[in-house]
Amino acid sequence: MSGFPGEKKDDDEDEMGNTYVHPFRGVDKAHVIQEARIFNDPQVEPSRCITLMTKLLYLLGKGENFSSKESTESIFFPMTKLFQSKDEKLRRLMYLVIKELKPDSDCVIIVTSTLTKDMNGTNDLYRANAIRVLCSITDTAMLTAIERYLKQAIVDKQPLVSSAALVAGTKLMKTNPDVVKRWVNEINTAAQDKSAQMVQYHALSLLYSIKKTDKLAVSKLVATLSKTQLKSPLAQCLLIRYTVTVMAESSQQERAYYEFLESCLRHRSEMVIFEAARAICTLPNVSTRELTPAITVLQLFLSSPKPTLRFAAVRALNRVAMAFPLTVTACNLDLENMISDTNRSIATLAITTLLKTGSESSVERLMKQISSFMSEIADEFKVMVVDAIRALCLKYPQKHRTLINFLSNVLREEGGFEFKKSITDTMLVLINEIPEAVEPGLLHLCEFIEDCEFNFLSTQILHVLGARGPRTSQPGRYIRHIYNRIILENATVRAAAVTSLAKFGAVVPSLRPNIIVLLRRCVHDADDEVRDRSTFYGALLQSESEPLMKKLITDVNPMTLDGVEKMLGEYNEAADFSTPFNFAKAVLTPVHIPPSEKQKQQKGGDIMASGASAGGGQKKKDGNMYGDLINGMPEFANLGQLFASSNPVELTESEAEYCVSCVKHTFPAHILFQFTIRNTMEELQLEEVAVEMDLSDAAGAQMETTVKAEVVKFDTPAVCWVSVKRGDPEALQGMFIRMCKLTFVQKEVDPQTGEVFPDGEEEEYPLDELEVTLSDFVRPLPLPDFRAAWDAMVADNDVTQVFRLDKHKAISDAVTAIADALGMDAADNSNSVSAAARTHRLLLSGTLIGEHAALVRADLRVSPNNAIEMKLAIRSQSMPASEAILEAVSS
Repeated sequence: MSGFPGEKKDDDEDEMGNTYVHPFRGVDKAHVIQEARIFNDPQVEPSRCITLMTKLLYLLGKGENFSSKESTESIFFPMTKLFQSKDEKLRRLMYLVIKELKPDSDCVIIVTSTLTKDMNGTNDLYRANAIRVLCSITDTAMLTAIERYLKQAIVDKQPLVSSAALVAGTKLMKTNPDVVKRWVNEINTAAQDKSAQMVQYHALSLLYSIKKTDKLAVSKLVATLSKTQLKSPLAQCLLIRYTVTVMAESSQQERAYYEFLESCLRHRSEMVIFEAARAICTLPNVSTRELTPAITVLQLFLSSPKPTLRFAAVRALNRVAMAFPLTVTACNLDLENMISDTNRSIATLAITTLLKTGSESSVERLMKQISSFMSEIADEFKVMVVDAIRALCLKYPQKHRTLINFLSNVLREEGGFEFKKSITDTMLVLINEIPEAVEPGLLHLCEFIEDCEFNFLSTQILHVLGARGPRTSQPGRYIRHIYNRIILENATVRAAAVTSLAKFGAVVPSLRPNIIVLLRRCVHDADDEVRDRSTFYGALLQSESEPLMKKLITDVNPMTLDGVEKMLGEYNEAADFSTPFNFAKAVLTPVHIPPSEKQKQQKGGDIMASGASAGGGQKKKDGNMYGDLINGMPEFANLGQLFASSNPVELTESEAEYCVSCVKHTFPAHILFQFTIRNTMEELQLEEVAVEMDLSDAAGAQMETTVKAEVVKFDTPAVCWVSVKRGDPEALQGMFIRMCKLTFVQKEVDPQTGEVFPDGEEEEYPLDELEVTLSDFVRPLPLPDFRAAWDAMVADNDVTQVFRLDKHKAISDAVTAIADALGMDAADNSNSVSAAARTHRLLLSGTLIGEHAALVRADLRVSPNNAIEMKLAIRSQSMPASEAILEAVSS
């Protein structure tokens, strides 16, 4: 039920001076309940009852709660007497109130017989309303009794009654789907009825709801109806949407489905024509030839006198322009005419579409046109314009100065957080993607934070200034802007500014004395975080220790504390404080992340990823995180110094009974496999859990030590370990483990009491294949200056090779694959690349086991025939290391 108008103003005056009084002013629950006594009057006054029920619906629409006693005794029972009234308005309101009150199942029986009588009466208005109410308040037992009446109503000659029954069936699909599925024959009959358009629409919707879990049945339904002409435009639109769904799920008869969509472009209804055009534009793998008819239709709509059609057409073209800019170019003349449209929403979509399809020569002209109305549109449309400018700048990097100047001017205008954030995100992406845009972009951001009212944006910009500013040609020019934040801003921003200053001092030795002086001025700050940071960073800079400054200022890796929080809770609950808390072990405690949270974390990421960039894989976990834990286990005391640890590899599906992931730890002569097991079965407990591995395909590898997980309880992760000695410790040779299986003793658990039954059975559970690759023998090596490191390393072990990367369709995909295969650090953020880039240079640096440093330079380009070509140059401290890297890339 839709809500009633708000009560912000109780009265108002019209142009004639007459005072308007809000009809529901002063209405409250107690007054309505007391007034409900009029339902019991011997002579019912329909007008008073209608007014009272309107007030009651108003309260229900506002969310007012009525207790069971109030709704039943004070309202429902007295209102049932109104069934005797012949007033149609009164009866319609009574049906609506009963449906909204949702009486208890004990009370429903009182009105069921009356509603059933109305459903089979002669008054069509009563019949339709009785069907709606019955299906809203009845339960499964009562539904069986009235089912035959509902089936008859579906094929009723009166469209009002038939539609009411079909809509009721749609609602019942959520609670009683088995009952509704028995009505298929009647629903099919209603779907073929060409006398009533709304009936056909509701019948098709209900048919799809019944069959949507059966792909074959849906395919047959679409194939059958697409050969007939549905009279209802709404039903035809539904059929178009179902056709697109079938085409996305199956490649069979794809041509026949496309021909149906194309035929709908010639329908007499504008709604159907637009729906078909939009559907063709959203088809996966649609070709330019298939897209042309839809673009032609949308172009005709651009000159329509109806604003809704113009808006719909330009919005559809705006989305198509992202993937097919050349196809939409034919509409540019019409789009330019729409820039002056009185509807600013249409004008905004037109200009953003032109930004996606326009040529390099038209950039300045488009920027002038945008500036003329930018202040007149809502923030959500401003965000769309900014996103289009970002795509345009990545497409034409040489125009970055014009576009960044425009963004900086817009940034000074009034706007909300989302608008300001979209501009700063865009400028950060341009700084990240276009080397020439770094210094002007940073200067514009410095000017913005002087008047920025959002702490999040200020701290984000200060972080980027600290990361990119020290490596510019004139780093000293940013110091004034950063220090102003310490003087003028709140504690959060001041702390971020202190950290940014420290990074300048750590990277630029010439600025270090001045930075130390500025940090000393902050040690008496009112906020303890600012004081602590300034004291800490000042001491580090005064120490002149480059390794310390690099470790604690410039190359700080954030550490997850989820495991620490979990272990602290368990430590506190145990209340045994005789042994100290083991922080090193707590950091590595496995913590179960629900799938929904895992998806959110995967969707989240660095702000640079908001542009059309591709990250080159996750950085490997620092081996030092695991070092203390492994060194504390006597079984692995002889393995030596831990070299590197991989990211977790999932060996089962996330919905499996037992979820297993593996972290590979590399030692000088061994690989230590850490398996984390999570039991998702509440009624089972696993004991003596181990992992058996088939090493027949790993030449010379031998399994040495296995440490079992004693107990794996429900939803509580546990860890087991397997150490494998490599065949040739000097060779950078991977191993392929074809078969892994989990072995354990399975015992039943009473979920209610938690009691574990003593008898158990030995079970096995297969795991996915596991592979040790070159990336497991590589540790990322961050470099402040890749070019200097390349020049300093001798070229005796250089290897160069040219590749044609047919497996990859875009440079961004190739960059990600190479970075993942080698597991190295991407210098100068070169793993971020525009999705539309035609050339790119990827710079990687790492240390291979045996402490052999290696540098990789990959120059990629898109050839004239749209193939990805790569020239790979490898420079390392040993020839075996260079050859191993080349082999890893080749494979």
